[in-house]
Amino acid sequence: MYKEKVIMIHTTHSLRVRYGETDAMKYVYYGNYAEYLEVARVELFRSIGISYDEIEKLGFWLPVSEYKIKYLKPAFYDEILEIHTYVKKIPGVRIEFEYEIYNQSKQKISEATVTLFFLDATTNKVSKCPDFLMKLIEKNWEN
Repeated sequence: MYKEKVIMIHTTHSLRVRYGETDAMKYVYYGNYAEYLEVARVELFRSIGISYDEIEKLGFWLPVSEYKIKYLKPAFYDEILEIHTYVKKIPGVRIEFEYEIYNQSKQKISEATVTLFFLDATTNKVSKCPDFLMKLIEKNWEN
């Protein structure tokens, strides 16, 4: 019987909330979370040995197709946030990132999922995960 291979790639990225990212209550404005997740996603790729820029130069775009977030507690001005980023499934034409964001008191303040798809920059058509990226993912996953 076929058993789906479970993988996991995990990185942690920290950032400090800047004043301009907050609203009048000094809460992080909800729209800024998407940017925080993007920063963490870029760092995950860098941690496995490739930058977003390199992926693009090799002919692939990664547009977002789905974004889902659950806010558990607010983040505040000048807090240091810790963003845990995971890839838990083998990518096909899509790659799914899961996130947990913690405040400096180590309390989980949000959970999110972002799905991107692979787009061939030359043909502008959806593609499967390119081999060069799949090799890096396989090399770095934890069973």
